[in-house]
Amino acid sequence: MEYITTTLGNLVHQTAFFSLTWGNVVMIAVACVFLYLAIRHGFEPLLLVPIAFGMLLVNIYPDIMLHAEDAANGTGGLLYYFYKLDEWSILPSLIFMGVGAMTDFGPLIANPKSFLLGASAQFGIFAAYLGAMAMGFSDKAAAAISIIGGADGPTSIFLAGKLQQTALLGPIAVAAYSYMSLVPIIQPPIMKLLTTEKERKIKMEQLRPVSKLEKILFPVIVTIVVCVILPTTAPLVGMLMLGNLFRESGVVRQLTETASNALMYIVVILLGTSVGATTSAEAFINMDTLKIVLLGLIAFAFGTAAGVLFGKLMCVATHGKVNPLIGSAGVSAVPMAARVSQKVGAEADPTNFLLMHAMGPNVAGVIGTAVAAGTFMAIFGVGI
Repeated sequence: MEYITTTLGNLVHQTAFFSLTWGNVVMIAVACVFLYLAIRHGFEPLLLVPIAFGMLLVNIYPDIMLHAEDAANGTGGLLYYFYKLDEWSILPSLIFMGVGAMTDFGPLIANPKSFLLGASAQFGIFAAYLGAMAMGFSDKAAAAISIIGGADGPTSIFLAGKLQQTALLGPIAVAAYSYMSLVPIIQPPIMKLLTTEKERKIKMEQLRPVSKLEKILFPVIVTIVVCVILPTTAPLVGMLMLGNLFRESGVVRQLTETASNALMYIVVILLGTSVGATTSAEAFINMDTLKIVLLGLIAFAFGTAAGVLFGKLMCVATHGKVNPLIGSAGVSAVPMAARVSQKVGAEADPTNFLLMHAMGPNVAGVIGTAVAAGTFMAIFGVGI
């Protein structure tokens, strides 16, 4: 009888009930809210489901993220090894390859002025950088936080790892991906506030056809130009353009399909769960996290506003040929931001089709955010 009692007592003490803190309970509740938003309302489920589940796991069983050097047998937790691939910038770079393989750069090639809209939307990044410095973060931490303004999760993870801000990587990544998933909620009020109904109804001319040769040369030329000027962008811009070259060359169909489907989804699972697993109660529930979430929202709002305002400027310069709404797509949340431009434009005029025009600034924003990250790396003397 004593043996049975002892055995049952050991089993009970092995449960998570004895190690859960109030912070863990809060984070478990947050994870459940994320799962609800992803599954019930469809807020970027490919991102939020793995992130939320990683958050759930680490707050129930913290040892799933146990560092190898802290383990008695030298073996770390499962998600610790997933996380190392984030820290080493492998998964963010592979995400960029997948994005490149899925993305048509034709609208950007057909309308090179889209680069200006993509660049203007990066204003949010530098606004967040100054804001983070003002809130007391170090210069490197401020740089890592600021990339949230581009609404680009992989780049946020990449730069945080390169600048050795791993303590902030979890909050930065979760904030970036959260704002990416909330693009349809955050952007429309800003877009409507800064534009008139007449501007939202502007119909843009059909884009010119882009030749196959142009599409093949584009990733090669961009890689040469951008990486020669700013070599630190090579991991992100290089992988983005490699994926796009797979797509446009037409001779490596199997590689295109793998990069844009199987590999992409595998990487999303690994990256999402490992990012979620960095949000233990101890690491996440503190004042710095609240500051990061606030700065991310401000940065994203500033980036959206800057894109729309520059769109208004282009509208005036072209005598009403540019719909300012496409400027909001200059953030690098592909293709969500472009879809929002289309949706808001269609609300003003159901016959207005802005999606392809908005894709130009959208993909320019991806390149722009990678360039911003490379610029910060160059400023702080961080190598590839």
